[in-house]
Amino acid sequence: MGQPAEDTAHDDVVLPLPPNAPRAGHGRFARWVGRTVLRLGGWHMEGAFPDIPRLVLIGAPHSSNWDGIWGFAAKLALDLDIRVLGKHQLFWWPLGPVLRWLGVIAVNRDEASGVTEQAARLILDAERYWFGLAPEGTRKPVPRFKYGFWKIAKGAGVPVLPAYFDYPRKVIGIGPTFDLGDDMDADIRRIQRWYAPWRGKNRSVAQEKGDGGN
Repeated sequence: MGQPAEDTAHDDVVLPLPPNAPRAGHGRFARWVGRTVLRLGGWHMEGAFPDIPRLVLIGAPHSSNWDGIWGFAAKLALDLDIRVLGKHQLFWWPLGPVLRWLGVIAVNRDEASGVTEQAARLILDAERYWFGLAPEGTRKPVPRFKYGFWKIAKGAGVPVLPAYFDYPRKVIGIGPTFDLGDDMDADIRRIQRWYAPWRGKNRSVAQEKGDGGN
């Protein structure tokens, strides 16, 4: 009773990770904890991860603090090493070491100039590196995704992998990768429209007027 599940690459809750996806190496117990949290919440994953060693993963709609709970549970269950940014104010004892263990990188938003360049360099300098962030940048509805994820992916020369929260079905989904062009606004509109079907806890991704929402 209370023992970790067998060490499988995937199960009925999470997706299999391809060979080139970076692993965190947290061990069987951490994977069991992540799967247990998802199962207790009634969540599962759908889609497929690409076999790509370096990319930028974006998650939306981000409308609730619960997104972080389910997202980190999935990260543990997958044993996926994905790095995300967090406010430096959160890194107090004992939360700081836990956040670092989970792959969170402290950033001072008051001195945020150059953050996108630094993030792109982290990806470029690594053999395997998945960088994650919420493109809306806030839990409140926004008419347009922030530019940061595009600039990081473009600067590192990597694709964007969209992930979504669909609360009505309790699904964390993984979509197809987006290769970026030279028109930042067109790329962001295209990716933002892709999110139209999915519903977060409190809202969907906003669609720009005149785009048709699809």
